[in-house]
Amino acid sequence: MSENQPQRDYTAYQQKAIKRYYNNLEQLSHQRLAELVTELYLAEGKKKARAWQNAAAAMEKLGVPKARIDHLVQQQNPALIAELVKELDAKK
Repeated sequence: MSENQPQRDYTAYQQKAIKRYYNNLEQLSHQRLAELVTELYLAEGKKKARAWQNAAAAMEKLGVPKARIDHLVQQQNPALIAELVKELDAKK
């Protein structure tokens, strides 16, 4: 850390909350990707572009290969993302 940033002291409660967040990050990313499918169908213009960026970020967190992410984003087809969500559900 730099000298300008103070050392953070988290309470035991905060430490547990942070730990739970990182332990459930994959599940949270999966849920977020599933929610984004609806946004991708309904959004227009800048909101749609932002939804695709968010979907790509969620897929990265889930460990989807970069080539597949690029392909899905290039296709701009929400149905393909929905299929990916189903595929990820099957792996659980």
